[in-house]
Amino acid sequence: MRKFLFNGAIISAAFSGISAFRATKAGPRDWRLALLWLAWAASTAIAVGNVKDAASHADD
Repeated sequence: MRKFLFNGAIISAAFSGISAFRATKAGPRDWRLALLWLAWAASTAIAVGNVKDAASHADD
């Protein structure tokens, strides 16, 4: 669990999620908002994948 909490990519994804939430709350709801959430989901998935990959290679 610690490897996720202290990883820079995961922290960045968390802050971008906060930003996306604020944009959803304050801004207009159009196609750009959907792209914002799609980009956030993709970056979060990549960050989690990279942490898992690094952890599996560290065990070798």
